[in-house]
Amino acid sequence: MSKRVLTTESGAPVADNQNSASAGVGGPLLLQDQHLLEKLARFNRERIPERVVHARGSGAYGHFEVTDDVTGFTHADFLNRVGKRTEVFLRFSTVADSLGGADAVRDPRGFAVKFYTEEGNYDLVGNNTPVFFIKDPIKFPDFIHSQKRDPFTGRQEPDNVWDFWAHSPEATHQVTWLMGDRGIPASYRHMNGYGSHTYQWTNAEGEAFFVKYHFKTNQGIRSLSSEQAAELVGRDPNSHQTDLLQAIERGIHPSWTLYVQLMPAAEAADYRFNPFDLTKVWSHRDYPLQRVGRLVLDRNPDNVFAEVEQAAFAPNNFVPGIGPSPDKMLQGRLFAYADAHRYRLGVNHTLLAVNAPKATTAQNYGRDGLMAVNSQGRYAKNYEPNSYDGPVETGRPLSAPLAVTGHTGTHEAPLHTKDDPFVQAGDLYRLMSEEERQRLVANIAGGLSQVSRDDVIEKNLAHFHAADPEYGRRVEEAVRALRED
Repeated sequence: MSKRVLTTESGAPVADNQNSASAGVGGPLLLQDQHLLEKLARFNRERIPERVVHARGSGAYGHFEVTDDVTGFTHADFLNRVGKRTEVFLRFSTVADSLGGADAVRDPRGFAVKFYTEEGNYDLVGNNTPVFFIKDPIKFPDFIHSQKRDPFTGRQEPDNVWDFWAHSPEATHQVTWLMGDRGIPASYRHMNGYGSHTYQWTNAEGEAFFVKYHFKTNQGIRSLSSEQAAELVGRDPNSHQTDLLQAIERGIHPSWTLYVQLMPAAEAADYRFNPFDLTKVWSHRDYPLQRVGRLVLDRNPDNVFAEVEQAAFAPNNFVPGIGPSPDKMLQGRLFAYADAHRYRLGVNHTLLAVNAPKATTAQNYGRDGLMAVNSQGRYAKNYEPNSYDGPVETGRPLSAPLAVTGHTGTHEAPLHTKDDPFVQAGDLYRLMSEEERQRLVANIAGGLSQVSRDDVIEKNLAHFHAADPEYGRRVEEAVRALRED
């Protein structure tokens, strides 16, 4: 069987891929060697800007199957009958570190799902924790700057990390999650995923419900201690990527059961916590988990760069029956995620295979831009309305409208009866076993004791005291002991 011919990018056959053209044997190389120049020029451009956050990631394809009837809450087509399957792509990631960072580190994990539905792609962008450190997107750049490498030292600095948290009492809940046992998952397969934000579902009758997503791992929760993680990072920095890849290749297909909490829209105003505050959870007693379906990963990407690095998730990618809530962090991310992809990948990133719809066809008037392959022919128009049978609007909103009132301005979120920033952090602490509390305190003290300023330490200790007196006392004692050594 004859071998395929190697060609240049323009399709011309390559005569020699082992030796560059030179001026005589041993002489200088020639500018006319088009194959050499093309290879080096492409090599120089193989990398694109990495994500500012969630840079280090892994992903896989699979499917989502509906197991329970939820048509009373949403008219989303991909959820419209038991047994319906939808292809998905799921990307896991660490948040703070760079593309070259290690997997087994103490950091939240991204859990982003792209549903390739018949009504367009639906992106659900969340984490492996149900809450986050801040509740207003205007603080997001400041928060990430405090967690990233310091401009001078080039490393993550405890002074910066804990100084931001000292000025952000609402972060105490997520800090308790992060420093607890689930702060370092043993693998991507052994952790839960959460939509984290509050979203809106609308049923066929136009009734609106606010919703929170919970993907519960069917492999069971497994986590690493700080000591186990340090050993694993030294042995295999790519541990979570390796685990996911090899499991799927062996036919071990990880799965998650999707549950939702559903709140009738009319109940939101009087709920004791602000239901749109990303630093808070909803009580399961108030809004029990309701099963929806099962997500399974069963196929690895063929090319990590093309399908994982270029995968673009944006929470503004809704489908009919699903929409946003007044969650401030979600509202900010509706812009920020899509804009990040336009910067990293270009305005036509939605045409890439991993991002393009699979169960339907995108039809719009977007044209041109870098890497445009969307001319749509000589007779297609790039404006609307037109007289040439171009795609038209439906007149049917994707979700119910959100009620608004009052004056424009920079407002703090409205306070509900239990909107103390420390209540839920204390609740989480009291749910832990004694062994879990010991590890939590040790993890916090290990970082906080490295802070150089006493006032920053005191502000953070005050947060833990406010969450639970015992919690604060134990952290304070542990920090004091470490600083006296």
